[in-house]
Amino acid sequence: MTGFDRESRCYRGRVADDAVRAVAALDEELRRRMYMFIRQSPAPVTRDEAALSVGISRKLAAFHLDKLVEVGLLTATYAQPGGIRRVGRAPKVYQPSDLEVQVSIPPREHGLLADILLDAVRLQRPQEHGSDAALRVAAEHGRTLGQAERERLRPGRLGPERALTYIGQMLERHGFEPARVAPTRIRLTNCPFHPLAAKDPGLVCGINHAFLAAYCAGLGATTISATLAPRPGACCVELHATGPGQPASMIGDVP
Repeated sequence: MTGFDRESRCYRGRVADDAVRAVAALDEELRRRMYMFIRQSPAPVTRDEAALSVGISRKLAAFHLDKLVEVGLLTATYAQPGGIRRVGRAPKVYQPSDLEVQVSIPPREHGLLADILLDAVRLQRPQEHGSDAALRVAAEHGRTLGQAERERLRPGRLGPERALTYIGQMLERHGFEPARVAPTRIRLTNCPFHPLAAKDPGLVCGINHAFLAAYCAGLGATTISATLAPRPGACCVELHATGPGQPASMIGDVP
């Protein structure tokens, strides 16, 4: 098996993220009912209160509650219910965490698209067309993300294969389902902006292209080009090494 085959399989295999584990934890009915009880409670809930809400023992309730803490759906602290001081150790109390759980197969990134469009409305320049503002802001988002990743990784000079490895990791996180079809080429098998892309493919695909091209520029991946290559049922952008006759500067040719 070649190196890029292994990387492609690794990308596609990273499905067990926090959201999936959280949803799996809620598959158990008693656990789910306790979680909903705690979410609706105006104050942190003790193990006794949680147990009583579903009619089970305190010990069994503790097991389920700690599972919910483990996957990030609840947080646990020690406190006196109602603020009343009592003799002995304060009981453990549970309350909802700020984890937002959303699972989509295939993955969707409507939040990223919404952020770009919201900023485009907020930051639209005088006389600037709305779609131009969206493309400009998408490029700014992508470039900022790429620069932050370069600062975190400090990768030095990036050759095409290593650059695509780093880019593929970001693409996987954002639901593009990258397939490393060659050492220097990535195709994106999922559009994380679907089905919104179907309503205005020109705008959404343009935003997607501007975002990814600018990400490459921010990362310092000057040997990689993001090009529009629409395929049915897949993402409209493809990433590949810059060809021999193609100037690397076209990477930055985004709004």
